[in-house]
Amino acid sequence: MQTILRGTGKEVVIGIDKPFVIIGERINPTGHKKLAAALSEGNFDYVRELVRTQVADGADALDVNVGVPGLDDVALLPQVVELVAAETDVPICIDTPNPKALAAALKVAPGKPLVNSVNGEKASLESVLPLVKERGAAVIGLTMDESGIPNDPQARLAIAERILNHALQLGIPAEDVVIDPLVLTVGADSNAGKVTLETIRLVREKLGVNINLGASNVSFGMPDRHTINQAFLALAMGAGATCAITHPGKLAPIIRAADLLLGRDEYGMRYISYWRTHQPKETA
Repeated sequence: MQTILRGTGKEVVIGIDKPFVIIGERINPTGHKKLAAALSEGNFDYVRELVRTQVADGADALDVNVGVPGLDDVALLPQVVELVAAETDVPICIDTPNPKALAAALKVAPGKPLVNSVNGEKASLESVLPLVKERGAAVIGLTMDESGIPNDPQARLAIAERILNHALQLGIPAEDVVIDPLVLTVGADSNAGKVTLETIRLVREKLGVNINLGASNVSFGMPDRHTINQAFLALAMGAGATCAITHPGKLAPIIRAADLLLGRDEYGMRYISYWRTHQPKETA
């Protein structure tokens, strides 16, 4: 099954037999004080810088979130989406919990965007999915509902099925629903990564849809988080994950290497090309 996204000029295909898709996470002010300050000041030069650096680092699409307390996201989100679209041709992932801001951003987003996100709560399903259907977008479905995030892979699968079925009833094709199995920190629960990996396997086996990750949560509170994130992402790719919202500058190398080892990079051309472009420069 293939999920197709489009920007102003680039088409990106997400699929189990395709290279893993990197959705750049950096245009998100959560925990990003410099971006939050820039958005508050209406200074978008830093946003443009984040667009350029993430694409150069290997991002295939870009997540856009403007969730700064006190700012009018209904007005700001479409403005930033238009700015990003003017700066790059890659697809855009619109990231907001506010249906009004989502509707405003979808009107100006080029091509076929990705919506981040809907979950299994009735209110979320009823407010987000009709907007996705009307726009002809794709959507990420989070395996959580009114009861929170289950600690059982079968329960997460059941939420994924609920989201997919609701989407299908509205006429959204299965290929436009990307399930996020969610991952909690292994610092609080040593089985958290295992639960997510099993959920990935179940979703792949039972539903066949594409699978997204936010890989960095798994290492929260642990030392040397980068090593844990790398290991988990490689395991998740092997289990069937097909895209991730992540930091391309940090995790693109491991993703390129995993694609190579999973047989999704003919003759290693993508890996070699990335290595040639990003290898450390020698100093005199």
